[in-house]
Amino acid sequence: MSRKVLVAGVGMVPFAKPGKSEPYPTMGSNAARAALTDAGVPYRAVEQAYVGYVFGDSCSGQRALYGVGMSSIPIVNVNNNCATGSTALFLARQAVATGAVECALALGFEQMVPGPLVKMYQDRPTPTDEFVGAVDRQDGIDRQAPIAPQYFAAAGRQHMARYGTKASTFAKISVKARRHAARNPFALFRDPVTEEEVLASPAIVAPLTRLQCCPPTCGAAAAVLCSEDFARAHGVSGSVSIAAQAMTTDVEGTFDSGDMMRLVGYDMAREAASRVYQVAGIGPEDVDVVELHDCFTANELVAYEALGLTPPGTAERFVVDGDNTYGGRVVTNPSGGLLSKGHPLGATGLAQCTELVWQLRGTAGPRQVEGARIGLQHNLGLGGACVVTLYRTER
Repeated sequence: MSRKVLVAGVGMVPFAKPGKSEPYPTMGSNAARAALTDAGVPYRAVEQAYVGYVFGDSCSGQRALYGVGMSSIPIVNVNNNCATGSTALFLARQAVATGAVECALALGFEQMVPGPLVKMYQDRPTPTDEFVGAVDRQDGIDRQAPIAPQYFAAAGRQHMARYGTKASTFAKISVKARRHAARNPFALFRDPVTEEEVLASPAIVAPLTRLQCCPPTCGAAAAVLCSEDFARAHGVSGSVSIAAQAMTTDVEGTFDSGDMMRLVGYDMAREAASRVYQVAGIGPEDVDVVELHDCFTANELVAYEALGLTPPGTAERFVVDGDNTYGGRVVTNPSGGLLSKGHPLGATGLAQCTELVWQLRGTAGPRQVEGARIGLQHNLGLGGACVVTLYRTER
């Protein structure tokens, strides 16, 4: 059995630099309250909660939600790397869709520290050891330098070698992200940048410069999901629904194919997107607005093709022609994306959800995508997991 799932309410807090935010329990409870207020339902109406975070002690989800209420409901803590927020959303949707509950809450938050991600434990293997080995075999890897940008830089270089993509094309994506974020009061970096400034910023790993890498960020976001019966009983408008959703993990050949784009999730994204298009009965040409996982500019460019927004080998033309922004074919990351809005790992997927719901309701203010009726969300976590969600409005 699969029932229609409505997004009853969404909410988030403005993202902030590490050290400049409220503690995670405050951010989390504020985002949850915002979503509940938006839905117009009390916390006591929620039957289950799924709470995502990457860096935190066990039961941090309870710590955050106890600030909203102590109703004895199941609270499930979720950690799936950068796809954590949308994994919480996936579980909440599944609970409503299957009839296990009528109303569920998905919450994500992260209180990060400055600097790049580092290995947390020195006495055991990491979940990404195979990824490190794959990049090392292909291009060589600097184990003393931040690892994450090396994965995605390798994918960017492969796209350049395969299709002739220019370094300046990746820089254009950063310029677009800042231009969009300038209209978003929840975004961390809102000042515009030029292509020249992006390329002149400190080199990280070719072709990536500092302004092409998402920053560590603190923040929280939440969504209240419910059934149609619940919406009628509680006076919830429910104009936005989750039309389809898919979650994938890595496929055979991810580590030994020598294909760096596959390594950073191309296959996962393509498979998940294919599933949601099939279930929803639409194609990528029908999508009006997209929030995708632009942790690095190289990943945004690769994701265009993986999600079917443009055919393989044409992502550069897609960017150069402005088909990824207002006035083009599909607006990507109107929020500013991870590059400019910020990337608090556990909150990112639910912040994407929040932006798309606002867009489909027509309440996104100066960054509103005109006539947006179908939204696509792509949230990636290496290790690995990918969640693609398709939203539809009936307003």
